[in-house]
Amino acid sequence: MAVSKIWSWFLPLVFGVTLLKCLLIPAYYSTDFEVHRNWMAITYSLPMSKWYYEGRPVDSALLFTVLMNFKHIFIYVAPAYGIYLLRSYCFAENKQDGSIQWKSFNFLRFNVLACIVCAVFAVSFGPFIVMGQLPQVLARLFPFKRGLSHAYWAPNFWAQYNAADKVLSVIGMKLQLLAPANISNASMTGGLVQKYKHTILPSVSPLTTLVCTLLSITPALCNIWLKPRGPRGFLQCLILCALSSFMFGWHVHEKAILIAILPLSLLAVENRNDAGTYLILATTGHLSLFPLVFTVPEMPIKICLMLFFTVYSFSALHALFGNEGTLLNWSECIYLSSLIPLQVTCELIYPHTHWHDSYPFLPLLLLSVYCSLGITYAWIKLYISVLRETTLVTKKIKVK
Repeated sequence: MAVSKIWSWFLPLVFGVTLLKCLLIPAYYSTDFEVHRNWMAITYSLPMSKWYYEGRPVDSALLFTVLMNFKHIFIYVAPAYGIYLLRSYCFAENKQDGSIQWKSFNFLRFNVLACIVCAVFAVSFGPFIVMGQLPQVLARLFPFKRGLSHAYWAPNFWAQYNAADKVLSVIGMKLQLLAPANISNASMTGGLVQKYKHTILPSVSPLTTLVCTLLSITPALCNIWLKPRGPRGFLQCLILCALSSFMFGWHVHEKAILIAILPLSLLAVENRNDAGTYLILATTGHLSLFPLVFTVPEMPIKICLMLFFTVYSFSALHALFGNEGTLLNWSECIYLSSLIPLQVTCELIYPHTHWHDSYPFLPLLLLSVYCSLGITYAWIKLYISVLRETTLVTKKIKVK
């Protein structure tokens, strides 16, 4: 009886969808054919450097503001968009050395961008302002009362800071320099979302993390302001802003690392140095997300997906840049290879030991701190690469 009911609506649905697709065949032809015809004309008449270029900063400002209002985590890369649009859209002329002509500032264009941004924010927050609920909304968006780190530490600088404080407190107790009563038991590793105070190192406030974040993104913003270098320079700035905010932000979620990994994949296919940085960041960043998928049935799925993606990334990038040299040096290979025994120990061996009952969150701590070392290394390596690339471009301009 149930089967007959399913077929009673399934067959008409299939027939209707098929008929609709047949009716839309002229539309497929018109849109797809015209797109390919226009693309052939573009590639024939323009140099390759301009194939993927679009001068539509107003659309970019509108779409990104809408995106940020849908998910406020994208505020990490808002400085990159703001500086890039201000530099490339509001200033019409540049000097021969690449610096801007301050007299060319266009107030009309600046007002257009400002109106677009303010209009989107007005639509998003206007109803809450009218109902007097704006403070509650802001408190939800920026949870300063939830503590420096998430329940499972994101693998950033503060994970290393927390771990150092924990190690120093243990050493202090062993040497009888600290009284056990002065140390809160598992305050940082108990899996709770709450505020806590560090035992040895100074406690970190939201203002401190804001200052650290601003200082960490300042070189990238200055770099794109002084030497924009087109879409590549903007993409580099966007990645550094995302990664710096992940490194030093307050109560960072683990999944925020994806905001830096995804755009870095675009740079990874351009040169060997970026490809090596991408392999380090992608491998450590993706593996650090494993504790978020923690049930037993999901274990083979996440392992297979991670394995397939990693093997493909290494093989594809090696095929692109293998003739130029190795993508990773021996120390980087040792670090990434050590992720395998670490993951096996945390996922398969440790849960069956007697330490698991007393220290259930120790595997999360170890994985987070170890992955944070690789992410920090990738962040430093990317910053050095970007600043060095800017220096080389500046030297070439001076020589000319």
